Amino acid sequence: MTAKRRIPESELIINPDGTIYHLQLRPEEVADTIITVGDPGRVEQVSRHFDNIQHKVQHREFLTHTGYLNNKRLTVISTGIGTDNIDIVMNELDALVNIDFNSRTVKDELTSLRVLRMGTSGTVSGEVPMDSIVISEVAIGMDGLMNFYELQNSIWETVYLEAFISHIKPYFKEVKPYIASADVALLEKFEKHYHKGTTITACGFYGPQGRSLRTKNEFKSFTEVISQFRHKHFRISNLEMETAGIYGFGKMLGHQCLSINAILADRASQAFSIDPQKVIDKMIEESLEVITTF
Repeated sequence: MTAKRRIPESELIINPDGTIYHLQLRPEEVADTIITVGDPGRVEQVSRHFDNIQHKVQHREFLTHTGYLNNKRLTVISTGIGTDNIDIVMNELDALVNIDFNSRTVKDELTSLRVLRMGTSGTVSGEVPMDSIVISEVAIGMDGLMNFYELQNSIWETVYLEAFISHIKPYFKEVKPYIASADVALLEKFEKHYHKGTTITACGFYGPQGRSLRTKNEFKSFTEVISQFRHKHFRISNLEMETAGIYGFGKMLGHQCLSINAILADRASQAFSIDPQKVIDKMIEESLEVITTF
């Protein structure tokens, strides 16, 4: 029998108190259903709906509350902004449930987490109104994170990605996009409630999403170009900064992932929601109702 690979101390960093390095969580402090939010301030906006909170911890931008709602154990955790932080959060959440911290080896029986992102986003499609909610059926990453991993795509994902690359190539040649999809079972639970679309995950908020304050952007007319893309029934619905990374890790590590997006900006009309918190609250309350039925 081949001996299990022991993961070195420099690769899996465990704090003296038994918590994992960045999230400062122990394995027993994480539920199997996890809600991720970007803003640490939004953690309490979610957990205030819980019947009780068993555990709270914060380290840097990573704030975690674990508790119960309608007898369902839930964890809500802030990731901060961007897929660089998603790299930390998804790897460490997986380690908490699938690596034995004593032996530093992968467990024989693996746990599949449900990871649901509740985030904010901007629409590029006239079919998706501002102040609505969109679930990401597919995510195209223009941030580069998954280019460091072996992400295996299905045939239809590969064809879709090739069509997107062909569309943007005349305008911008220096990005290597990747693609990943939502978990089908989770998608089905939410699609009767919300708009469904393809999300672009960018590596920044300004230039990488086509915004320009005092800079000149390399990719001219970014939002116009991506809004014109079509592939079968698919089109680009919205822009944000985490979803493709979450979906990529979900696919590689065997976790069920779905991204739920509150649409606060309309990039075509250059308008922003006059009451963004109302939209965010609606997303949280309605999504929790669905989550507690799993």
